[in-house]
Parts: sequence; C-alpha cells; structure tokens
Amino acid sequence: MILILQSLSADIATLHRIGALAEPQQTFEFAPHALRCVGLSFTEHVSVIQEKIATLAFQEQVDVHWINSNHQLADFKLLAMDMDSTLITIECIDEIADMQGLKPQVAAITEAAMRGEIAFAESLTQRVALLKGLPATALQQVYDERLQLSPGAEKMLQAVQAAGLKTLLVSGGFTFFTDRVKSKLNLDYSHSNQLEILDGKLTGRVIGGIVDAEEKRRTVERICAELRILPSQAIVMGDGANDLAMMEIAGLSVAFRAKPVVRAKADIALNFVGLDGILNFL
Repeated sequence: MILILQSLSADIATLHRIGALAEPQQTFEFAPHALRCVGLSFTEHVSVIQEKIATLAFQEQVDVHWINSNHQLADFKLLAMDMDSTLITIECIDEIADMQGLKPQVAAITEAAMRGEIAFAESLTQRVALLKGLPATALQQVYDERLQLSPGAEKMLQAVQAAGLKTLLVSGGFTFFTDRVKSKLNLDYSHSNQLEILDGKLTGRVIGGIVDAEEKRRTVERICAELRILPSQAIVMGDGANDLAMMEIAGLSVAFRAKPVVRAKADIALNFVGLDGILNFL
C-alpha cells in the first residue's frame, strides 16, 4: 500500500507530519505540496491509522489517497470528463436561471439530482421548464461572465494531451457551453443536451433525448469502441450521482469536489486540490 498526500496550501512539513502516522520507510516529495509515502508500517490496526490520518488531513485541507498499485498515463487512452462543477466551476443551468431570478429554485433541484435524490432526466426537465421565455442571449452572457475552468484544468489537460490520450466532454449540461469549451481546450469529443430556442427565446424544452447517467455511460462505451480500446483504458472524472454509471466502467474513476455518494465510490477523490492533482498518481 502507498499513501499519497497532497494539498493546495499545506506546506511539506505538514504533509510529513501527517504521513508519519503511517510510519513509512521512505517518503518522496514529488511536487511542492505533494508527498508519497511507501513501506508503511501499522503498529495499530490499519483502519485506526487511516481514521487518524483522515481526521488530521481534513483539518489541514489535505487530500489523502491510499493506493495498492501504480498507474501511469501510458496505461490509458481516453480521459472522459463531466463539465459542470468538474471541468468548470459552475452549474451552467443555475447561472442561466439567475438571469430569470430563479437561481434558488433551480439550484435546489440541481443539488438534489447531484446527490442522487431525484432522477437526472426528471430534474433536467423541471429545471429547463423554468427557463421558458428567457432570451437566448443569456447563454452567451453566462459563458462570457461566469464560466471559469476549475483549478488545475489546463495543466491536467496539457499533460494528458501531451501523453496522447483522447479527450471527451460528456455532460448533462448544454451544447451551447460544451461546444465552446471543446473548441477552447482542443478536446476531441463532446456530448450534451440541446436547448430548444424559438424566436430568440428558450422554449423550456430540450431537443432530443436527455444525456442522463445511462447516456453518459453509453457515450463513454461508444467512444471507446470508436477508438478500439477497452473502458478499462479510460479515466472518468465527475462530481454528481449522474456520473456514477460511467465511472463504474472506467479503469480509473476520479471524484472532483464531489457529492458524498460519488466520493465513496470513486477510486480517487480530489476534495481540496485542483484537477491536476490526478497527475500525482500517474
């Protein structure tokens, strides 16, 4: 077993102090705020040590990862990413709703869906209906004024693309945003929902089928088939319950600042660091 500790802010001395609880034979400082501990000794039961480390690390805003095998970027051929609250910092539909003065109502439905308390397709239908009559110019305003990439996104993508992996943006959000993000970041594939617009206004409906959890999974499988690779050669990143189906088939699943149900099932959970924190595993 290997212990990896990383943080955006904690100094290396703090990481060493936390790692010392696992009594490692060796430690390696492999980034300014990252530490790898190997040759671990457990004078107490492993679960007790893990709990002590988890508690101290949370206080210091340090991400803790216990891994049993080393992954390399060369092991993978595809990176599939959710968009809203994963590759970007916002939920686009919540920000669109803010233009209607309806952000609290829409955001509450979004949150319930991401926690897995309501079916995604049902939640999207409800939320989009509330946008009926909104000028389509609001979409561009959200893109220009509010859409930002998550911390570490560009560094992560530079490394992934340099290693030759293909990239897929698969989102329960909207093509207006995924198309622009795909172009901006030179991604290979994208798939999301299309808002219906008539006479310059949103109709409150989505054109075609909804990109829900199962459609996200099917999309990853379809792209893997096109690339003639196995899903086990894909890294999948997400934050909400509608990402779990595609994360389940991946060779490496990554929860980014995710809901508890997603953190619990992911191979790696990045709670404090940026998206480039995944590079410390690869």
